[in-house]
Amino acid sequence: MKHCIKECSSELVFSIFCVALGMFSGYLGHAEDSSWYMGLNKPIFNPPSWMFAPVWTILYILIGITFGRLWKQRSRNRFVLHLFTLQFVFNLCWSVFFFRYQSPGLALFDICMLWVCLVIFMILIRDQAGMLLLCLPYLLWVSFALVLNATLYTMNI
Repeated sequence: MKHCIKECSSELVFSIFCVALGMFSGYLGHAEDSSWYMGLNKPIFNPPSWMFAPVWTILYILIGITFGRLWKQRSRNRFVLHLFTLQFVFNLCWSVFFFRYQSPGLALFDICMLWVCLVIFMILIRDQAGMLLLCLPYLLWVSFALVLNATLYTMNI
């Protein structure tokens, strides 16, 4: 049992940390009370607002598990750990750019950078099936969010 706790501790710590940072990013972005966002023209495929919090909570847990695994192997995965950290910084900045600064264009640039970093990261870890599978739902959601962001941008310029 002690071995399992020690093995899982970094994944748990990073998951809690990522969820907390995600919540803080949403708070900084004022995403929960954005009358500006409510007034935007939206595509038919725009998800309902209630969907974002549970989806991002699950994704932040998966991101945290990935961070924990990278952290355990940090001496041999230094570059991919830095790349994954960079994409996470882009992730956290998106809400602030989109909601607080009300800048879908800046947010679009940010999410494009996030997507590129994430794809490169996944290419570099392609031989690590566990981490690759952890990141797949995240990549799919970020890809959808990129299309949604681009559509919101073009519909509202």
